[in-house]
Amino acid sequence: MILTSVSVVGAGLAGATAARLLAERGISVTVFEAREYVAGNCRDARCPQTGVRVHLYGPHIFHTANEAVWQFVNRFARFIPYHHRVFTTARGQVWSLPVNLLTLSQFRGQAMSPAEARDWLATLVSDDPEPAQNLEARGLQLMGHELFDTFFRGYTEKQWGRPASSLPAAILNRLPFRFDFSDGYFSHPYQGMPADGYTQFIKTMLDHPHITVETGTTVTPEQGRQLSMHGHLFWTGPLDAWFSHDAGRLRYRTLDFTSEVVSADFQGCAVMNYADAAVPWTRITDHARLSPWEQHEETVIYREFSREAGPDDEPYYPVRMCDGEAILAQYEARARCEKRVTFIGRLGTCRYLDMDATVAQAMDAVQDFLSLRGQYS
Repeated sequence: MILTSVSVVGAGLAGATAARLLAERGISVTVFEAREYVAGNCRDARCPQTGVRVHLYGPHIFHTANEAVWQFVNRFARFIPYHHRVFTTARGQVWSLPVNLLTLSQFRGQAMSPAEARDWLATLVSDDPEPAQNLEARGLQLMGHELFDTFFRGYTEKQWGRPASSLPAAILNRLPFRFDFSDGYFSHPYQGMPADGYTQFIKTMLDHPHITVETGTTVTPEQGRQLSMHGHLFWTGPLDAWFSHDAGRLRYRTLDFTSEVVSADFQGCAVMNYADAAVPWTRITDHARLSPWEQHEETVIYREFSREAGPDDEPYYPVRMCDGEAILAQYEARARCEKRVTFIGRLGTCRYLDMDATVAQAMDAVQDFLSLRGQYS
């Protein structure tokens, strides 16, 4: 008999996407979620005091250039256009991010054209012709010591808890350099926020007659193997947890937040980064400004602190070091040998994925699974 049921561990974005796509192909899906609620780390909720919609696990902005992903998510929510802008406080001043022509002109102390900025930057950068092997080397190639130390070193080392010289160069790819005055944090053509929030967005995605959701239900790797013996399992938990950490623990970062209700004019932007190493938090989020179509007299701010995740902490994102990860490579090889288990999501694949990439990855994984369904007959 061809497989007709699948289990999904995790009701976050990756798990919900996989569950919905499977259900629409007539497959019965049971989603197990250890928390008492769905939506994972993109969960949001109204603050009872202010009415502000709070992104409980840090700000989430949906942005993509993937037409298929954009069409898919818009089936479950009305996305209101939202173009994210971020600023950073460094050396007692506020600067525009990503680093653009305004930032460079401000830093040099004189107005520059794009050509003048390029010429000036060429006098600052490292002339090392070899491909950068770490974040620090890449930063010096792109912008030189002073700009890198001002805007990136302190913030990045706080966020990842490691010297920039031990982090992958690719981290800087998430924050491009610009030689115009464009100050949008993302350049993707599709950017927005679900009008009724991410929690409702995920609930709508999971609302299908072929989907059963069991919250407050932890699935251990042993239980997961039992489930996979009777069907297929999509696992969104930490990759190393599936193997009971028997080759060692992978590194993850977790986040701590302190919240405060303040006046709505507290900082004047949705997100303010703090680049100086002496400031203990990485950024402050003003949650009211993540829904600029709403009006509030007060807002909720989160100060965000990054630290190493311990065994009992909620892992937010994996740490991948530039000197290679022998343990990760071992787990990835073993994961590829699991015929009845598919690993998806940030934790399940140990990748720092944006939301659209998470959806795309889940879509691809479901398609791969469907193409191999015959192996269960």
